[in-house]
Amino acid sequence: MMLKEDGGIKALVGMVGCGNIDVIAQVARGMANFAKCESRGIIQVLRAAGHRKGCSLLIEDGALEWLISNSNITSALARRHVELALCHLAQNEDNVRDFITTGGVEELIWISIESSREDFHSLAKKGHER
Repeated sequence: MMLKEDGGIKALVGMVGCGNIDVIAQVARGMANFAKCESRGIIQVLRAAGHRKGCSLLIEDGALEWLISNSNITSALARRHVELALCHLAQNEDNVRDFITTGGVEELIWISIESSREDFHSLAKKGHER
């Protein structure tokens, strides 16, 4: 919550405007790690309390659109981080509407078929089946 309250997520999305591929890859990596932790937290909340945590903080601050628009970036490292972030965001059912309206479902289908990583295939497939 501190990252959101302090404007950290929006700052990360803004940093990628510099166009430096290393910065883009690191921002994508940060988003993937954040989405993974958030996804695990949501799963733990579900198991413990039987209710959902809500829409992802990354989605609330505009990161989904950035991830989708950069899902075909030429840097393989950055693309893997973007794909992983999308896969983890898709694990939260509260994000479904946003995935539908932004074209994220199509990206998940593409990842489930074409990603160079086998583990991404199953995560993406599980996400787009929601």
